[in-house]
Amino acid sequence: MTQHSIDTHTDHLLAELDSGILTLTLNRPERRNALSSQMISALMAQLDAAESDSNVRCIVVTGSGGAFCAGGDVKGMASHAQSRTEGAQPPPQVLDERVYRQRIEQRGTSGRLFAMPKPTLAALPGPAAGAGMALALSCDLRIMASTAIMTTAFAKVGFPGDYGGTYLLTQLVGPAKARELYFLSDRLDAEESLRLGLANWVCESEELQAKTREIAMRLASGPAIAYRYMKEQLNRAVGSSDLGESMDLEATYMARCRDTEDHRNAVDAFTRREAPVFQGR
Repeated sequence: MTQHSIDTHTDHLLAELDSGILTLTLNRPERRNALSSQMISALMAQLDAAESDSNVRCIVVTGSGGAFCAGGDVKGMASHAQSRTEGAQPPPQVLDERVYRQRIEQRGTSGRLFAMPKPTLAALPGPAAGAGMALALSCDLRIMASTAIMTTAFAKVGFPGDYGGTYLLTQLVGPAKARELYFLSDRLDAEESLRLGLANWVCESEELQAKTREIAMRLASGPAIAYRYMKEQLNRAVGSSDLGESMDLEATYMARCRDTEDHRNAVDAFTRREAPVFQGR
């Protein structure tokens, strides 16, 4: 198969198909590849197309500029909150509309990666935080540069978590450790991530691209039909809990927490590089 770039209609996501490997690169390096509406929409569209494209045998998700994905755009949230404070009110959006939109976005990104009937691989050149960590965990396999880290991060900005992270992390490390990592938001370096089973491989930064290519080529050349059924069986084996239901609950609570003082104050503290003070309201 020939290598060719795919037009995603935005600079926030790059896509390339080569030898059956679809590489999707989150591309906002100035914001550590934090999610944007354009990135999410493009990612949803590419994953939707890839699911039924027989030319796509394996999907790699990675990030540009030395990061994987910082999750939500906290600086953008702070700017939005400031505009509201100064009286520049955006058109009102009711809670149900926000919940519905986030449900669609979550199911179309991490939900689709989790259920994708083809092998998926996350390559982490650097930090994966919040929803970025959830995106990485929604892939079948993960490879990390030795300098990369993972962190749930949500507690630091007064959020409960989204994009399936609470479900996925619990399945991978167990309920007690998942609670610890969500409540305390500690950073996990690559070696600790490997020890916990969050990463499958760790390599030096300069070797990440080659190692990712090696693994992806093995997956792309594997038995596609068997992989499809294999993945379905493995997903069913993790338990009776449902990822979609878990993400729907996350979407509801994320929307509710977005309106709390704790979240707004934490976002402001984040931009000032200060520790947030939570008031429980």
